[in-house]
Amino acid sequence: MCSIFGIFDLQSRDESQQLRREALERSARQRHRGPDWSGVYLDEGAILVHERLAIVDPAGGSQPLLSDDGQLALAVNGEIYNHRALKKALRQPYAFQTESDCEVINALYREDSPDSFLNRLNGIFAFALWDKGTGRALIARDPIGVVPLYWGHDAQGRLRVASEMKALAEDCKDVAQFPPGHWFDSATGELTRYYQRPWRDYDAVAGVEVPAQELREAFEAAVHRQLMTDVPYGVLLSGGLDSSLVAAVAARYARNRIEDGDASEAWWPRLHSFAIGLKGSPDLAAAQVAAEMLGTVHHGFEYTFEEGLDALPEVIRHIETYDVTTIRASTPMFLLARRIKAMGVKMVLSGEGSDEIFGGYLYFHKAPDARAFHEELVRKIDALCNYDCLRANKSMMAWGVEPRVPFLDREFLDVAMRMDAKFKMVDKGSAGPQRMEKGVLRAAFDGYLPKEILWRQKEQFSDGVGYGWIDGLKAHAEAQVSDRELAAADKRFLVNPPQTKEAYFYRTLFERLYPGTAAAETVPGGKSIACSSPAAIAWDASFEAMADPSGRAVAGVHAKAVEAV
Repeated sequence: MCSIFGIFDLQSRDESQQLRREALERSARQRHRGPDWSGVYLDEGAILVHERLAIVDPAGGSQPLLSDDGQLALAVNGEIYNHRALKKALRQPYAFQTESDCEVINALYREDSPDSFLNRLNGIFAFALWDKGTGRALIARDPIGVVPLYWGHDAQGRLRVASEMKALAEDCKDVAQFPPGHWFDSATGELTRYYQRPWRDYDAVAGVEVPAQELREAFEAAVHRQLMTDVPYGVLLSGGLDSSLVAAVAARYARNRIEDGDASEAWWPRLHSFAIGLKGSPDLAAAQVAAEMLGTVHHGFEYTFEEGLDALPEVIRHIETYDVTTIRASTPMFLLARRIKAMGVKMVLSGEGSDEIFGGYLYFHKAPDARAFHEELVRKIDALCNYDCLRANKSMMAWGVEPRVPFLDREFLDVAMRMDAKFKMVDKGSAGPQRMEKGVLRAAFDGYLPKEILWRQKEQFSDGVGYGWIDGLKAHAEAQVSDRELAAADKRFLVNPPQTKEAYFYRTLFERLYPGTAAAETVPGGKSIACSSPAAIAWDASFEAMADPSGRAVAGVHAKAVEAV
């Protein structure tokens, strides 16, 4: 994974030359995402700058990727997991210049429409493709928004795109997130949604049951695909269900090299796992149990509250949000990424997305029926780009470590989401798997993990690293923000005014880094869990007055331990 930066709608080569130095400087603000190499393309119509983190074809594959005739220039941030299958299925010859998994996008552009070929890509990506011959720019982002992408227009009306807001905010007063699952065509000025799945409508999945074996095999295939790498990798292991399942499946494939179809021994056959927490945290203890059972080379790191507090300004600069839950969870992840980077690991698998697919958040216990449950799942999946995906990507990429998310694999998502939500709902009267959130997933992987891990109840990541983390942040904010300041928050912050002192404290740090209305509007709401969900409020009116988004705030549901089934 890398970073991209582009300026389009140029009028002449003289203009592009004048902007070249500025483009390099703006792109350098994202170089943490791609510390391995920098590449530049420019002609009379466009500038593309790429900062590379070399994961596949590290010896070659530098970007921007050019076609053999020099007419196409492509800058991609991401991974295309099915690139070998796509190359084999090409209908016309294409002279590939590298072994990069992303170059197949140029070949597909040459023979198919964007709507068609984008729906064939299985991967995480954001890209800018420039067709010099037609003067056309094509901008696109992956279906869920795992990879960040921003766009806007400078004072001269030129279109600019970048992987992170920090490369655009100074020049684009209309900076905004580029929407996931969409593509933009500069030739027509149209933004088009390409990713539309039948399962978004509950009526399309009503009554559908997915066998446990099919669910398990689909996830195994997703993890296997995403082990595509030519560099050392590992897994994030909190000891909860999701990260433990990712680690368990990855451990089964770690000894063989995915890039040659498992034909040879992996270059790094021992699977390394990583966890972080305050001293005595639940995650560190649970991760050690899971690692011992799986046989990973485990690295559990402790951090202090003061270290986390000191990192907050840098965390907010990197993740570009003032959302309370996201900042709480991003800080330990940011610190962990630095440790991982120091060990020479460049890619990790993570468990994001499972809660949104299977209803793992504790307020889903309150859902009144399967339709409401399913509709809330779709809403949560749509919001991932603003919360968990943003956190995982930006906090890890702050140190040049690429996170991959198998639960959000396109093919696995289609299997898991075409299941009627009635099979995902919690039945408190049941003696079987459905008495607990994500029971259908736990049951599908029976035997993979110790029961104390397989049936461990959901913890917010920011809780799992140690309960003192959230409590300490609240206490610190209480000392920093006066009652008078909080009462006048809506006068100072016209967009999403903070409702708590902790939220006010984060918002102040964000505003120093990213002033302006447009930057503030890139963060929807400013709080992310049950209390911000219209569905949750409808399910239980007590959520409406809830200002703290921690999972612990869901009264009557959260428990510190649950007996194994």
